[in-house]
Amino acid sequence: MTDLNKLILASASPRRKEILENFQVPFDIIPANVEESIHEGEEAKQIAMALAFEKALNVLQYCEADDIVIAADTVVYKNEIFGKPLNYEDAYRMLNLLQNDIHVVISGIAVMQKSTDIKIVDFESTKVKLKKLEHERIQKYIESGEVWDKAGSYAIQGKGSLLVDWIKGDYFNVVGLPISKLDDILRKYFKIELM
Repeated sequence: MTDLNKLILASASPRRKEILENFQVPFDIIPANVEESIHEGEEAKQIAMALAFEKALNVLQYCEADDIVIAADTVVYKNEIFGKPLNYEDAYRMLNLLQNDIHVVISGIAVMQKSTDIKIVDFESTKVKLKKLEHERIQKYIESGEVWDKAGSYAIQGKGSLLVDWIKGDYFNVVGLPISKLDDILRKYFKIELM
């Protein structure tokens, strides 16, 4: 990576920051200012990619020409799209619908650079099976406070790991940043190695 190319993470998510910090590449953070609205009738992967695209585009305007902006958006899907819970009842409803069944976690990812006008948008999906959860266990988990600001009302990297039976696919995608997919994009289009 040359000094000209600076990575910018367009996210306030501590989870995405932590994932990127595992790799020896310097990056700055500029949180995107985008309303995360979900429109009726759109596919989960379309929504995740569109929101990632909007976030990257929003932050790109504040960057130097050679900066490379990375944005992501994660949704949970099982017969409907589960975003972040609005309140206690919404969190309970989500966890109750997801428990004892398989759902899909989809992250849209967008990587852009002004000087080259390269705009890459892609997605990653991972299957997750939650355990059968009793009423008291759902309540206790919500009361832990971990559900807030998490798509589907759980965090696989925290206490929510105890609710998960198995996953099939990219674990980091469930956390919120499909790092393997990001690596592929950075290497192919920007000649940047994370390792």
